[in-house]
Amino acid sequence: MPLTNAEDRYGSVTKTFHWLIALLILTLIPLGLIANDMAYDTAEQLATKAWLFSLHKTLGIAVFAVALARIVWALTQTKPAHLHPERKLETFAAETVHWLLYASLVIVPLSGWIHHAATSGFAPIWWPIGQDLPLVPKSDAVARAFGAMHEIATHVLEASLALHILGALKHHFIDRDSTLRRMWFGTTTAATPGGTHNVRRPAITAAVIWAVAIAFGAGLGLSGGSETGPAQALEQVQSDWQVQNGTLSITVNQFGSDVTGSFADWTADITFDETVQNGISGAVEATIAIGSLTLGSVTDQAMGPDFFNVAEFPTATYTAEIATTTDRTTATGTLTIKDQSVPLELPFDLTIDGDTATMKGATTLDRQDFNIGDNMNDESSLKFPVQVQIELTATRAAAAN
Repeated sequence: MPLTNAEDRYGSVTKTFHWLIALLILTLIPLGLIANDMAYDTAEQLATKAWLFSLHKTLGIAVFAVALARIVWALTQTKPAHLHPERKLETFAAETVHWLLYASLVIVPLSGWIHHAATSGFAPIWWPIGQDLPLVPKSDAVARAFGAMHEIATHVLEASLALHILGALKHHFIDRDSTLRRMWFGTTTAATPGGTHNVRRPAITAAVIWAVAIAFGAGLGLSGGSETGPAQALEQVQSDWQVQNGTLSITVNQFGSDVTGSFADWTADITFDETVQNGISGAVEATIAIGSLTLGSVTDQAMGPDFFNVAEFPTATYTAEIATTTDRTTATGTLTIKDQSVPLELPFDLTIDGDTATMKGATTLDRQDFNIGDNMNDESSLKFPVQVQIELTATRAAAAN
């Protein structure tokens, strides 16, 4: 069987590419559906879900690589003529579907890969190429945009694939021609009626369809947020020291990878007297809107009943006294999450320049103390320690006024 194409047949290389990609796609689509629908209420279920997603992503990159190779090969080959060029509409539809399929073999896996690279944590890719991509930042907005784009692009792929299969079956069982047979292995030729391929109009039509799909997917992703919905904004508090800006972040370790996220909405009522050099120098009362947390690919999972349970416990609080010694400044108090109150000591670095104070501190929590992730009672999928980091800049209220 010849390796290359001719006017009346496909070569073995083209056929191998065709059926290999078909096998991968017909594996990936149900695999993705099963992984998406699978529950993750226990550590075992989460591990299985993550394994299926890792397999899905790994095979998806394989499709991307094979598709690029197939496209490069196709550009060097003669394309066999249509068997019924007189059927103008049917030929146009077939060519358009082929262009949609070619593009989908690049767009679907690439959008999924970018979504993965923009997201922290959960279900690593198994190829030894790292989890990141050049020029792709770790960004919730980028992840949402490409995640939605991947979903919409998958629907375009599914529709194109269905039309492609139906067309092949129509040719085989109704027209009884060689369209399907000449793509199967063995040397099958077909008469080559005159006429050339009209590539331009089908390609433009497919490009327009893809432009609409990509724009819709990106817009859907950018306009949407967490499935739990937006968190209710906290009311601003009046404080002796008014926080101007800052970050409150946490880092968890899932399946051996660190996942870092941050709370977008939190308030702190701070009193502090820098003239006290050895003793109680102030106090802090902080409130954190749990629903404002973004935590990579596991944000929605973190909001669920077995974790933060944001529907029932929308806020966490930390109330502490601030003590100053010659060696350090420390907040010592109580952190309450999900109605579980636990003593917490937070040492931090403090610098005061006139009426502006900057602080930076870190501590480690045990998620078990707050009944977070009780169904994951070992560390194989989610480690017990949670790293907390806080940085802020505050100004003296009198100065601000």
